[in-house]
Amino acid sequence: MGSEAVNPKAYPLADAQLTITITDIVQQAANYKQLKKGANEATKTLNRGIAEFVVMAADTEPLEILLHLPLLAEDKNVPYVFVPSKQALGRACGVSRPVIACSVTTNEGSQLKSQIQQLKDAIEKLLI
Repeated sequence: MGSEAVNPKAYPLADAQLTITITDIVQQAANYKQLKKGANEATKTLNRGIAEFVVMAADTEPLEILLHLPLLAEDKNVPYVFVPSKQALGRACGVSRPVIACSVTTNEGSQLKSQIQQLKDAIEKLLI
């Protein structure tokens, strides 16, 4: 984690506890092949209407390269959240590179259904 202040545009930012929950579910989604990594892929899932929720990294430089995602997510009524570190997000996605955005996609017979629902509720509470 860098010591520099997180960009105020990165709203809503998950707290430490929620960040752990998010990275945990992102990791499982990667195992179940329910994860799209990268801002472009996340944009595609939103446009196709298959995104459950979108996770973005608050330490992206410049942050503007993924600020179209919250707008798109709000249009599609998809919850979105920022986590502090792109490095940690990359690790959770199961790749060695930093990941600035990812989206967990819908899958009907998914074992993650209930966890995803709980997380979506938690993210929506942040937005209120």
